[in-house]
Amino acid sequence: MWDATLARVRVLICPDKFAGTLTAVEAATAIAEGWRAAMPGADTVLRPLADGGPGFLEVLAAALDGSTVPVRTVDPLGRPAAGQVFTAGGTAYLESAQACGLHLLTGAERDPKITTSYGLGLLLAAAVETGARRVVVGLGGSATTDGGAGMLAALGAAPLHADGYALPYGGAALAGVDSLGGVPRLRGVELVGATDVDNPLLGLHGAANVFGPQKGATRADILLLDAALERWAGVLQTLRTCPPGLAGLPGAGAAGGLGAALLALGGRTESGIGLVRRLTGLDEALDAADLVITGEGSFDHQSLRGKVVAGVATAAAERGLPCLVLAGRVGAGRREAAAIGVTEARSLVEHFGDERAAMSRAAEGLRAVAARLARQWTQ
Repeated sequence: MWDATLARVRVLICPDKFAGTLTAVEAATAIAEGWRAAMPGADTVLRPLADGGPGFLEVLAAALDGSTVPVRTVDPLGRPAAGQVFTAGGTAYLESAQACGLHLLTGAERDPKITTSYGLGLLLAAAVETGARRVVVGLGGSATTDGGAGMLAALGAAPLHADGYALPYGGAALAGVDSLGGVPRLRGVELVGATDVDNPLLGLHGAANVFGPQKGATRADILLLDAALERWAGVLQTLRTCPPGLAGLPGAGAAGGLGAALLALGGRTESGIGLVRRLTGLDEALDAADLVITGEGSFDHQSLRGKVVAGVATAAAERGLPCLVLAGRVGAGRREAAAIGVTEARSLVEHFGDERAAMSRAAEGLRAVAARLARQWTQ
């Protein structure tokens, strides 16, 4: 056990969101409150994080000196939704989940055959209008598998059938796509997709197969969507900005194929947690820390690949720092967690003994678990 009784403890608190319950900012605040309640002399530094999914803009707005522009957009079913563009230092930041997010739909509404990324296109168009020369799009948590077709339609390049009519929204319609009805209006901006996955667009590890089930896709839907995305990739290859071998590029399958659309528009992908880590000054905070606390709603096998917790734990291990994980539930094995640098993991489900309470009383649970850990780690 690490002995910190004789020093002023510097605790770095840098969680991701707890999906469906707390934002990253709220989670960090609750953990800090619990730790300070048990150890009033602790020096707590908060660096809430995101990997490109829901909460991406909130985390950046808390860390950077910039301004937020409200934007009217639509959700995955075309209903009115509120979105934002955050600008700082000549760069505009977007969050695809504000328009395409799975959290915007009820369970019964989830159907990637018909959901659209059109709303993200409206956000991207608004970002271009701010005059930014660089646009970073957070990719994650999407309800769509349309390969960014809706987004391109909003930018003036609607997917067309061979007969010349514009296709309806959704991934299934792309089975009949033949061409694009225009050129995307982007005014030469640099595009970056911030993502936490490196999946290709097609195949067993592609957008439909890996992420389709959580979006409501059946096995038959997955086969249909994968074939439709293959046809769509052929159309995207007609863009002069599209790189060769688009469908197999890492990150092309991010956010239901939005990664492929951004790559086809001449953009590139970047690690979401890597970008946030740099912009929030996480490395400097790690260098000054004695102990690191991170967390997320579900710490499981997916957390071990490119997610916030993995990024934080690895960076902590590089510095020889203990890294504690507080999560809604813990599904990752102890050895797997230790391999990426996690010293100890605690869950709210374990604390409450009930998953419903863990969801409804997440902030309370984080304060209690953090207080208990503070006493344990400072004996």
